[in-house]
Amino acid sequence: MNLNHESVWANCLSFIEDNVSAQAFKTWFIPIKSVKLEASVLTIQVPSQFFYEWLEEHYVDLLRKAIGKELGKEARLEYSIIMEQPAAGTSPYTVKLPTSHNAAVRNRSVQMPMDTAEAPIKNPFVIPGLKKLNIDSNLNPKYS
Repeated sequence: MNLNHESVWANCLSFIEDNVSAQAFKTWFIPIKSVKLEASVLTIQVPSQFFYEWLEEHYVDLLRKAIGKELGKEARLEYSIIMEQPAAGTSPYTVKLPTSHNAAVRNRSVQMPMDTAEAPIKNPFVIPGLKKLNIDSNLNPKYS
């Protein structure tokens, strides 16, 4: 099966359109153009650095799922960012950035059950050296 970047990106857009609102799709995915497909790396062109950052922050998981569905588990996404608008008849200056591969943040393991006999938990609201004061709350004891 011979894949080209246009058909892969069209299939990805179809998948994405089913998973986001119509307004989000028009705003964030219609302006994206596919540039090339080499092995399992799809390069897409986005209009600006802000566009790239927004996609990475809000839609990177959806993009990964769409690309993975089309190209398999080893699929990767690369961005080509237009850095300045071209003069008539010249090509735009672009920068290529790979997608972030941030692993899911995992909590450190905690030994259960916690042994409180060794070191009792200290009250963080007690300030050493200060005498405990009884302050009248002016509340009516009839209602408390």
